Amino acid sequence: MRTNMGRTDRIIRLIFAIIVGVLFWQHAIGGILAYVLLAIAAIFVITSFIGFCPLYTLFGFSSCKIKEK
Repeated sequence: MRTNMGRTDRIIRLIFAIIVGVLFWQHAIGGILAYVLLAIAAIFVITSFIGFCPLYTLFGFSSCKIKEK
């Protein structure tokens, strides 16, 4: 797997995940919406740490500044 996520993209995903976690913890979101957002947040955390997003490869997108050879 090649890294296809830039630093800014990773930070934005982590911030989103933290916000969703705090909203859930504070009971500001609930029901099915809360669980869907938590699942998305978990995926965002995982992809942020590994630096690879499978959807980016499907669409041929990369936010990484590394030049490909």
